[in-house]
Amino acid sequence: MIHGFVRVAAAIPLLQVADCEYNIEQIEHLLCKAAMQDARIVVFPELSITGYSCMDLFAQDSLQQQAVAALFELTRRTRSIETLCIVGMPLIVGSRMVNAAAVFQKGKVLGFVPKTCMSNSREYQERRWFASGSELQTDRVTLNGNDYPVSTNMLFAGEKATVGIEICEDLWAPVPPSSLLTMQGANIIVNLSASNELTGKNEYLKSLVQQQSARCIAGYVYAAAGFGESSTDLVFAGKGFIAENGVLLGEAERFPICEKLLVGEIDVDCLHHDRLVSSSFMQEAHRFTGNRPVIRIPFSLPESDGQTFARAINPLPFVPSSDVALDERCNEIFSIQVHALARRMEYAQLQAAVVGVSGGLDSTLALLVTAMTFDALKIPRRQITGVTMPGFGTTERTRGNAIQLIRSLDVTLKEISIVDACRQHFSDIGHDGATHDATFENAQARERTQILMDLANKLNGLVVGTGDLSELALGWTTFNGDHMSMYAINAGIPKTLVRYLVEWVAKHRVDGEIRTTLLDIADTPISPELIPADKDGSISQKTEELIGFYELHDFFLYHFMRYGASPSKIYFLAQKAFRKKYTKDVIKKWMSVFFRRFFTQQFKRNCLPDGPKVGSVSLSPRCDWRMPSDASAALWLKEIDGLA
Repeated sequence: MIHGFVRVAAAIPLLQVADCEYNIEQIEHLLCKAAMQDARIVVFPELSITGYSCMDLFAQDSLQQQAVAALFELTRRTRSIETLCIVGMPLIVGSRMVNAAAVFQKGKVLGFVPKTCMSNSREYQERRWFASGSELQTDRVTLNGNDYPVSTNMLFAGEKATVGIEICEDLWAPVPPSSLLTMQGANIIVNLSASNELTGKNEYLKSLVQQQSARCIAGYVYAAAGFGESSTDLVFAGKGFIAENGVLLGEAERFPICEKLLVGEIDVDCLHHDRLVSSSFMQEAHRFTGNRPVIRIPFSLPESDGQTFARAINPLPFVPSSDVALDERCNEIFSIQVHALARRMEYAQLQAAVVGVSGGLDSTLALLVTAMTFDALKIPRRQITGVTMPGFGTTERTRGNAIQLIRSLDVTLKEISIVDACRQHFSDIGHDGATHDATFENAQARERTQILMDLANKLNGLVVGTGDLSELALGWTTFNGDHMSMYAINAGIPKTLVRYLVEWVAKHRVDGEIRTTLLDIADTPISPELIPADKDGSISQKTEELIGFYELHDFFLYHFMRYGASPSKIYFLAQKAFRKKYTKDVIKKWMSVFFRRFFTQQFKRNCLPDGPKVGSVSLSPRCDWRMPSDASAALWLKEIDGLA
């Protein structure tokens, strides 16, 4: 395990019904293969030692005894393997036979977990052969002269990872055993299954796995019987799923006429974080688990060096990776923004709005949302005033794009230069106007905000803010300048997503000249344009050259805020996500900048105007992020300094 990631596997071996020797050979082969891939926990299908479809053969002494002998032969052959292995077998406990999961590691059987919910309708007749684990009168079973624990309420606890087990039909119950096991500490659930194929069933089952992993805030590893099970009436396609807190991490190909091994990493640290911050996760858990004595069996979970780490890490965690998901996300975000702004306009009984339009990404998004809102409220767009306020650093490219955008949207255009007002202000405060310091820059931002506020008062309108989530995280905003508005419509949207939203509108909602303008805005270097342009008239003040790349900062922000990840873990993930783009030194450099600025700029976030929450990461001091303005970043910066 490295940085909280546990490598798990769903193994679907070839099988011959009632041939235990053949079956453990296949299990051994796949277990060795999984171990070579650094899997620490491997689950095999239900009754994988005998086969699920033995039917009345389960009542035969020969098969029962051979299953036990095969289990111990399997443990003997794999005693050098450190992987925790879970296989299925029939097991006699007292005067009952149960459908059990056998758990072993390094040649030692650790315990048995019997199936609780027996499927006994339509094609299933499990009650004919098996008793429910809840009916057992003992929690011990003697095999080969040794006693072993057997219980439906058993957990296998390693370092950070605690494994709970349920079997096939258990998942389909109104209250699956995994729900109770997670309230008692399990953070990885494994399911040994033999679920047969029916048209439409796979998608339903997949949704069950994802939903249960989400309800339990757990990892979920599912392995179902495959090729070799009897096809007398049923077909078994070898389903395999790995899910984590509602997200499907991997899915095995169905219907292979071969063995399958699905491997993935489950982040138990993230699960731990989400359980800590979820106030309802353990609420009144004692009502359900108070009378259920849990058996905890320790197992070793060796540390991994991370060399086999293969989980895909999205370098743009705020941006969906598929076109379909991105289209859905963009639609949803615009709907949230429009709904929020419409409510604010209606509540304030306003029929006008003012937006400062710079020709950059953020103000473009704010103007698009405002136009959509006025359409929804059936207010003429001409009652939106788009104000462009050229200053010392404004380039013809951004000024031209701002004017073209305002006109294309049929919004009222107003152009007010801030140059003379700023020069007068510099004279009033004794600034030479030639020194390009913080005063030179911030005076321009505050002058623009003053114009917007006063114009909104004159028009009885609302100043729609343009600043985004990434700027708020970094404090890349002028206090009481662009930091302030009457409604911060972009406050919940990070910079990387702002770009995609603008591009999405350009590609899917408009055409002609406005599309060209939006695409050019999306391609323009990000800049506050507070420093004069270079000799060629191009932008000289490029934000990402000053504070770092927004895609890195958004990556840092997401993992820090969403999962409470440490700098060392974020550094590890960033190397995986950006391995072809940024060196370790570049990542480390800008991560230091991120944490330093994030801590020192909290005072700006503590007095933010209202703005809609859009995603799971928000910096609103009222809803999500509460932090002292004078908190120290020393702990985080020290950890970064120590990174290799």
